[in-house]
Amino acid sequence: MDTNELLERICKAADDKKARDIVTMNMQGVMASTDYFVICSAQTATQVRAIADSIEDELHEAGVDFTHKEGYNEGEWVLLDYGDVVAHVFRQANREYYALEELWSAAALTHFDGRPA
Repeated sequence: MDTNELLERICKAADDKKARDIVTMNMQGVMASTDYFVICSAQTATQVRAIADSIEDELHEAGVDFTHKEGYNEGEWVLLDYGDVVAHVFRQANREYYALEELWSAAALTHFDGRPA
């Protein structure tokens, strides 16, 4: 699966579970360990886990499994590392606190609008 399809599937899976403010960040030239971040948020820990489950299930069905997963039990910030793309699913307050969009402001940011690319 190419990186663009991976990004699209992650965003769509998050959107299917009503994730808020889904953005992609192009990390190429900004960070050596990954090409893109997908960042989204939810209001509750249960919804954070549901979004992470949706992403994981969607990609697993396509034959792609994460290389690393963290934060699932707490449901405050779940990280799913797919190599070229790292998905970050936050509870809204934690997204505001950690402010990855500001921390990595050199990365080009694109808002996901729910329409196919």
